[in-house]
Amino acid sequence: MITLKNITGIAVIAAFLAGCVEEQKREPVDYVNPYMGNISHLLVPTYPTVHLPNSMLRVTPMRREYTSMRVDGLPVFLTAHRGKSAFGLYPFIGNDVPESYSYDCEKTTPYSYEVCLDEQEIGVRYAVSHRSAVYSIHYPEEHASLALRVDDGSLTSVGDGITGACNLGNGASAHMMMTFSPRPLSVDISEDGRLAVLGFELEDVDVRYGVSFIDAEQAGRNLSAEVAEKSLDTVASEGRKIWNEALSKIEVEGGDDDDKSVFYTSLYRVYERMVNISEDGRYWSAADGKVHEDEGHPYYTDDWFWDTYLAAHPLRTLIDPETESDMISSIVTYSSLSENGWIPTFPQVTGDNHGMNCNHGIAVIADAIAKGIGGFDKDAAYEACRKALLDKTLVPWSDKKANELDGFYLEHGYFPALRPGERETCPAVNGFEKRQPVAVTLGTAYDWWCMSNISDAVGKKDDVDFFRAGSFNYRNLFNDTTRFFHPKDSKGLFIEPFDYTWYGGYGFREAYDENNGWIYRWQVPHNIADLISLYGGNERFCDDLLLTFSKEIKGSKNNFYGPNPDHSALVGQFSMGNEPCTIVPYLFCYAGKPWLTQKYTRTLIDMWFRNDLLGEPGDEDGGGMSAFVVFSMMGFYPVTPGLPMYVLTSPVFREISVNTGSGKTFSVVCDNWASDNKYIQRAELNGRPLDRCWISHDEVISGGTLRLVMGHRPNRAWASAPESCPPSFEMPDSIE
Repeated sequence: MITLKNITGIAVIAAFLAGCVEEQKREPVDYVNPYMGNISHLLVPTYPTVHLPNSMLRVTPMRREYTSMRVDGLPVFLTAHRGKSAFGLYPFIGNDVPESYSYDCEKTTPYSYEVCLDEQEIGVRYAVSHRSAVYSIHYPEEHASLALRVDDGSLTSVGDGITGACNLGNGASAHMMMTFSPRPLSVDISEDGRLAVLGFELEDVDVRYGVSFIDAEQAGRNLSAEVAEKSLDTVASEGRKIWNEALSKIEVEGGDDDDKSVFYTSLYRVYERMVNISEDGRYWSAADGKVHEDEGHPYYTDDWFWDTYLAAHPLRTLIDPETESDMISSIVTYSSLSENGWIPTFPQVTGDNHGMNCNHGIAVIADAIAKGIGGFDKDAAYEACRKALLDKTLVPWSDKKANELDGFYLEHGYFPALRPGERETCPAVNGFEKRQPVAVTLGTAYDWWCMSNISDAVGKKDDVDFFRAGSFNYRNLFNDTTRFFHPKDSKGLFIEPFDYTWYGGYGFREAYDENNGWIYRWQVPHNIADLISLYGGNERFCDDLLLTFSKEIKGSKNNFYGPNPDHSALVGQFSMGNEPCTIVPYLFCYAGKPWLTQKYTRTLIDMWFRNDLLGEPGDEDGGGMSAFVVFSMMGFYPVTPGLPMYVLTSPVFREISVNTGSGKTFSVVCDNWASDNKYIQRAELNGRPLDRCWISHDEVISGGTLRLVMGHRPNRAWASAPESCPPSFEMPDSIE
């Protein structure tokens, strides 16, 4: 007999089962939280960006901070990472074009956006394609208006639509073609051409537009090809599918929803850059200010190699090698088109920004070659990289040719520091950025190692020997007494007195860059084994690594953080808020203590990367920091881009499946998995015992299974023998 009690029980079970079904329906894109990290600890926050993977058209709400209660209009075209929209849309009722809006009910996904401009109760929906998008705007009454504004450019009425051009600098322009449904009753454009005001009779207005870096006509073609005949819901559905295909290249099981949100949000952010600016097989290049045929290979730009070489490019090399090949081909092409022929450092639509220090685009190329990425001209890459190292100055943030400081580096093997109060004599040195002598010396030593490998790949034996010898130049600044890399003056004398925590002025730039001496003491990614020997062996090396995580900064936090905002998210002296720090917790593996790497990577991920508004501890830098999170949560990390291997650590998930892009799947499976079982007890690779804390790139892309048995307390013996440590400088002849 069916009773009320039975019915209630059945209902509960049904509800439970329905919940299970609903949970099963969640796809990777559903875990993405674009608002993660939107409140910054100290520096630039992350932005909830709407775009398709590596696509040209990006938008983000027009406000500086998440906590701002007003938006400055509706975005149209974000032309650079962390830039501003080239155009702005302003829906309104009445006579006055608003400068900003109070807003409510905002919802952002990777492919769509919704918001209510609540002062006039105007509802907005948005969906994005590759080079075009759709806005649907609902007004609470008829006789509505819509304004379009450009700060530096002009707008023109053309037929039923509006075209516009925005000056971006260095000859670059953003172009736009916009159409409206229904047709506007009136179109008024200001005398200076920067403001268009359109009037409509109906309550609902659809806005479709295309963008271009070539011209307005091409923007119109992009509009017609992608969204002209599609509803907003269709565009959103297509965007959702594209995102799921991209994010599903890595599938995870186990872990809670917050873990998955951190993981897939981080992966989504890696897909923001570089961006494909090919349009119908053509692209505009700032290298020479001309339009070129892409010859069947999409052309990419917008990157900051100083941040992304560490993990973002290696991640793409692993899961999307074809795209990575096109990106490298693009930066090589940029070099060939440019007047100086140098590999760029911060390539953007407007040209090379020559940002930060060193030339780590060379590392991107070396890593690709080491991992078997083809499809680009290696000889041309070699020439561009060589010119960047020998013809261009090493002075940070400079686009000048080599000067007397570079001559000094070639002769003495280090970049000279100024003593306190000593006047700068080199006109190429930026008054704010300074010389950054230790950062330049260490980073260039690594770049030279990368260059030696590129030279080897193209058969340049003399250059192999030359650059390989220079890759040891870090030794010239190693202070045997303190075991720190220490700035020297032009006479070869260490700067004394010296405090490795505080010295260096704003951002430590008089000695290092953005991070202090405690972080730069580890910046020899290409030869960790030699660094350990400089320390005097594994025990002293590990002791100093542990001290990095435990030695507190004495004095006022205001006094420290005020001039040093990049050195943020502190754990002792360690800074989780900046990319150079990402290799540090992995270095225990090189000294026979992989369990400490497992401890610290898991602790740092749990501590600093969370599914909330404060979930990014520093500048995310368009994938630079996020790729560290993706790799670390999977349980392996490319400590040395240019060396085809990964250092193992503790995975966050029970199982990770990676589509390597070669048609093979590599899986990491954790037996005895639990959220707090973070220590590897033993390991197998494809059924064979594995007693080393690293795996090769070939082992990963060949497919198979890495099986880890996990436990609550460390197995200090696993992978602790000298032969178990990751390789340094070069790969071993054979792998056991």
